[in-house]
Amino acid sequence: MNIIDHHFLKQLHLPAKNSHKGNNGRLMIIGGSRLFHGASLWALKVSSRIVDAVYYASVPQNQKIAQFLQKRLYAFICVPQGKEQDYIAESDVILIGPGMVRGSKEYTGTREDESQTREKVLGFLQAFPDKKWVIDAGALQVISPKDLAKLSQVIITPHQKEFERLFNVKLNLTNYNLDDGGFLQNIILVKQKALEFGLTIVLKGLVDIVASASGEIYLNKTGNEGMTKGGTGDVLAGLIASLYCTNDALVAAGVGIYINGLTGDLLYQKTGPFFNADDLVDKIPEALWKEMKRK
Repeated sequence: MNIIDHHFLKQLHLPAKNSHKGNNGRLMIIGGSRLFHGASLWALKVSSRIVDAVYYASVPQNQKIAQFLQKRLYAFICVPQGKEQDYIAESDVILIGPGMVRGSKEYTGTREDESQTREKVLGFLQAFPDKKWVIDAGALQVISPKDLAKLSQVIITPHQKEFERLFNVKLNLTNYNLDDGGFLQNIILVKQKALEFGLTIVLKGLVDIVASASGEIYLNKTGNEGMTKGGTGDVLAGLIASLYCTNDALVAAGVGIYINGLTGDLLYQKTGPFFNADDLVDKIPEALWKEMKRK
């Protein structure tokens, strides 16, 4: 068990000096809904700073918003309805889930919404089981572990409730200290599920737990209370998915969770907890580059 720090970034792939367009990642983002417009767009904004090409697919309402955003941010392509699989085939990684409707009354969704989300998510996953996937948020809440086990390369990014719902387990309440038996039991449980289903798991919390499909465990202690705001998890999903385009799953997950939290810590130094997901997106490239140059 290790704590992620700047040394972990030494494993990260850097674009080659002689690389050309397409060498440094093509990412497909599938997300958004008639209820949640911003989530997948935060993932889009951060990924546009890291990979060469971003393809974006959503419901018609979000497509209109994305087309408006294109007037200010040119580094992505809006995928026409019905053409998603063509772009998935071209992509190195697919991020699915940010902003998708869960079907819970808490989010004023309906059972019909949940059924449609599940049908869409499973349709894509089953059509491309050997692609690299990052599964987040709404998509995580409509699938089962058996669905995940059919995929060969997948990262999931649940918070506590999503993890419990997905695996039908209960995590311990904990103070996130390694002397706390409850926290250690949580770590063991995350490792067990990663091994059982062949997943890389990023369990978000006060201390984040990253478990690889081979059973490696890393903890991340960056981040602060300013990151409880909506959108910060969507930024994280976009960051991890972008890094996954040219790195293995553990490196992408570990660097992504570390840099996302570190960026929040840098913002905290200036504004305390009073920052949002847009601030995070704008600061991540600088934080990532500075941390990569540390010795």
